[in-house]
Amino acid sequence: MLFKIVIPARFGSSRLPGKPLLTINDKPMIWHVYQQALLTGIDANSIVIATDNDEIYRVAQDFGAQVIMTEISHESGTDRLAEVVTKLNWADSDIVVNVQGDEPMIPPALILQTAELLEKDLTAGISTLGSPITNLADALNQNVVKIVCNHNMQAMYFSRAAIPFDRDGELELTVDNLGKSNTPYLRHIGMYGYRVETLKKLTLLPMASIEKLEKLEQLRALYNGINISVGIVSEAPVHGVDTQADLDRVRVAFSALTSK
Repeated sequence: MLFKIVIPARFGSSRLPGKPLLTINDKPMIWHVYQQALLTGIDANSIVIATDNDEIYRVAQDFGAQVIMTEISHESGTDRLAEVVTKLNWADSDIVVNVQGDEPMIPPALILQTAELLEKDLTAGISTLGSPITNLADALNQNVVKIVCNHNMQAMYFSRAAIPFDRDGELELTVDNLGKSNTPYLRHIGMYGYRVETLKKLTLLPMASIEKLEKLEQLRALYNGINISVGIVSEAPVHGVDTQADLDRVRVAFSALTSK
């Protein structure tokens, strides 16, 4: 399957500045993300690192990646992607997957699945992933974003609330039995695929009222009638690196893998 991958690698993280350059097993984090992208099997010329920092640019060039400098003022990775597809003049029908530069353990299979969703669902402009929530704490956690889908497995809504809401208590949810039931709760995994035409359109749209309330950028697409195809994975992947604790955890995980 033919598709593109863009890896946004921003320097100015508030919680962990310069994190794409922080090392894991003596290699910068961005190198590890790039390796996962290569494992999808697509041509290296279809993988682009997009950064706003000269040092990240140099490091990416040194390990052989295609890298492009983008504006420092972008408010989101989506805006950075739109600049890349415009500068590289990719066709409106091209599929591009956004792989975050702080996801050194992202499974290549999830990248492929995200692209395949758009190849199969021609009515969707965006694709993303979800996994079943099997514990009550996650269902109630506002930091765990939930998805409700229609019968075509397209997103109807994303929310920080526990949706769908069990009004009559029919599920009798407890910490013990949610995982054993046919859970109605679907956790959003923040992997996105876009048709280039949709990506360009999305970045020109104003922020939607529901997006402002929930602080969820994907709601802008739904508010404006853009279909989002959702694929299911059995388990959520390992969380990316946002903090020093995350980095320490990933370093331990990589050390364990290399010691086997």
